[in-house]
Amino acid sequence: MNTATTPTAPPLPEDLAAVLKRMRMPYLRAAAPEVLATARSQRWDPTEVLRVLLAEEARGRDEATRAARRKAAGLPAGKTFESWRSGDSSIPAPTQSALATLEWVGRAENLAISGPSGTGKTHFLEALAHQVIDAGMRVSWFTLESLTAAIGRAAVDGSIGKTIARITRAELIVVDDIGMLPSGQAAAEAFYRLVDATYERRSLAVTSNIHPAGFDTIMPKTLATAAVDRLLHHAHVIITEGTSLRLTEATAGRGVVPLN
Repeated sequence: MNTATTPTAPPLPEDLAAVLKRMRMPYLRAAAPEVLATARSQRWDPTEVLRVLLAEEARGRDEATRAARRKAAGLPAGKTFESWRSGDSSIPAPTQSALATLEWVGRAENLAISGPSGTGKTHFLEALAHQVIDAGMRVSWFTLESLTAAIGRAAVDGSIGKTIARITRAELIVVDDIGMLPSGQAAAEAFYRLVDATYERRSLAVTSNIHPAGFDTIMPKTLATAAVDRLLHHAHVIITEGTSLRLTEATAGRGVVPLN
């Protein structure tokens, strides 16, 4: 039995490969042998060859940029809209669709999602964050505890301003799970600094088991009031309801792979 084999495209000449390496075009360099072989066999116009090769380089760079931004964002669990069950969410479908357009991010508007644990707040927001990155923008993801730690480290060496500036380079900044643990003066100050820095400049999204209007019950009142005033001025406020989706899955036996 004869097995047909596809001819291997000849490698690039060493001097050309060296030039492309020097010019830092790794994706064009990798695609070039196959593209050039196809171009010869199909008699492509030279401009088409150039277009295909440059498009491959652009595609590779875009993918690498998205991967780097996803890693830098610090997203928690890799949850996207592929695993999001919109029908199980208490967030109205039109609201889900409108937020998924990301137009609010372009307008530097905020998002506050509050509700009981397990009602999809973090999953939905992380899915939005992945879409923001896919749209060519940047995300910075924190819990209130990790934000407080980052600002605390910056306070030691006097670099709070630089740290806040670095964080707010992202078009979307997230503070997840506010209210899960007690918050003191340091957390309130860190949160206020971030809210103030992003106000009308960047989109800030928060999730919490309590409504932002109640943040003064977990933070010093003066700082909480000032932060919430700025947070909610240009904010989409969503309240989730219902029982925990995680608990529902667990009691139905869908939380684990069955043991044999």
